[in-house]
Amino acid sequence: MSIDVKQIGEKVEKESAVLARIRSEIEKIIVGQEYMIERLMIGLLCNNHVLIEGVPGLAKTLAVTTLAKSLNASFQRIQFTPDLLPADLLGTLIYNPRSGEFSTKKGPIFANIILADEINRAPAKVQSALLEAMQERQVTIGEESHSLDDPFMVLATQNPIEQEGTYPLPEAQIDRFMLKLKVTYPSKVEEKKILRKMASSAPKLEVEQVIEKSDIFRLRNLTDEIYMDEKVEDYIIDIVQATRKPDEYGLDVANLIQYGASPRATIFLAMASRAHALLQGRGYVTPQDVKSIGMDVLRHRVIITYEAEAEEKTSEDVVTAIFNNVAVP
Repeated sequence: MSIDVKQIGEKVEKESAVLARIRSEIEKIIVGQEYMIERLMIGLLCNNHVLIEGVPGLAKTLAVTTLAKSLNASFQRIQFTPDLLPADLLGTLIYNPRSGEFSTKKGPIFANIILADEINRAPAKVQSALLEAMQERQVTIGEESHSLDDPFMVLATQNPIEQEGTYPLPEAQIDRFMLKLKVTYPSKVEEKKILRKMASSAPKLEVEQVIEKSDIFRLRNLTDEIYMDEKVEDYIIDIVQATRKPDEYGLDVANLIQYGASPRATIFLAMASRAHALLQGRGYVTPQDVKSIGMDVLRHRVIITYEAEAEEKTSEDVVTAIFNNVAVP
């Protein structure tokens, strides 16, 4: 196995230049926010969806747009509003009176990267239509199903403070997002850089396409090859099991957890840990990779009780307690 790990390490070293190109292209526009940039790249490497939560003005939309521009892939931004209809997202059937037949007019969902801006402003029908696209990677228009192109990623943003006119995402849909990020304010130094770069009537926001779809597919295959020891696999399973049966792990948080994380959390935590290792330039996963990405995988999958809310405890507090108490291999 050591020979295989060495070979994987050589591949990782060779591909690190491609990953560095993407990162440097995004950093031309985005100041700081390394955490968000890295997680967006993990979503890309794992062929999965990312939900970004943060107050307005933290460059959530700009980061997603910049990532999309750095790839040679189609991109659509959809502004979610309360009056949005499923047809506005998926497309519709149009009747041709001359031929007496219906033809399909495809909607903006038929792109490689979808920016769902303020996703929680759309009503339930639109969210359920998006759910099929995210999970099945296909959409149904009329009686016909249409496959979506590969790669297909939904990068969604939501504002946590303004709740008027919003429709909270159902747990089933939140669970489809591999990662849920919480974006915070920049530091004082970063904010000065932002001021100097952006405080003009026409800031320079030029981004080059630095990688092709074939590069994405190759990097994904490499992510799947990243070596994970059985002890690390057991650690991931222990973390997820501890969200369901905390007593067995010596944790006094059972009264705070209504529902633990599903097996999808186990799958996503393993995939994201591999992608994190690749971004760190390693061909193998360490427990630290699991810890680094674990909060983003689990924070939206651990459903807390009313008792926890009364005690002003969040799912993040519960996940932190689990990581602090489960034995690291």
